[in-house]
Amino acid sequence: MSAPDFSRLKAIYVNCTLKPSPTKSHTEGLMRVSSNIMKNEGVDVEFIRLVDHDVAPGVQPDMTEHGAEKDEWPALFERIFAADILVIGTPIWLGEKSSIATRLVERIYAQSGQRNDKGQYLFYGKVGGCIITGNEDGVKHCAMGLLYSLQHVGYSIPPQADCGWIGEVGPGPSYLDEESNAQENDFTNRNTTFMTYNLLHLANMLKQQGGYPAYGNSKEDWDGGSRWGFSNPEYR
Repeated sequence: MSAPDFSRLKAIYVNCTLKPSPTKSHTEGLMRVSSNIMKNEGVDVEFIRLVDHDVAPGVQPDMTEHGAEKDEWPALFERIFAADILVIGTPIWLGEKSSIATRLVERIYAQSGQRNDKGQYLFYGKVGGCIITGNEDGVKHCAMGLLYSLQHVGYSIPPQADCGWIGEVGPGPSYLDEESNAQENDFTNRNTTFMTYNLLHLANMLKQQGGYPAYGNSKEDWDGGSRWGFSNPEYR
């Protein structure tokens, strides 16, 4: 099978580690495995470490309009929205995604009511996935919440859109620590590769067809009176 052309795609990786740059981030270590695949396929790749930026809490597009002294989110959002693919990376703390990841989801939600030029919600046609690292357990739990949130606001989620690595129960080596041998873990490497290509395939298909058709899913048309095949059936 000939390799698809992914060179028109742009991906952005948002690392939600609690550690500011230039501190080593184990989550970013696994994110770089995925991003390297994309770069090898000709994809334009960008990274954001969210904790390096002053992102105000809230669910409005610009929180300086709602009392915050400073908010870097509007500029960051422009970079995120310019990408066809969003990959969220987070460590696990107490079995949950990081507080930074929660803030990212909340701020993405701020734009969820906006619409594209078809009258659909803004993120229709964008593709999302997630990468999780930590000790003990919680990869699937964290991915479940992140992927639900992304699809709820309009991102499309391909099959097997998450990957991760966790150490054994209790304090121990993390992903980039040599003694963990995590970079040789076949399960993690396989899932990271499959996730990355599934994101690329879905994003490529959506880009080639110009996103989703607006039939049956345009809020603008619904507000204008269109109901397509909808009706309330009568039950006896």
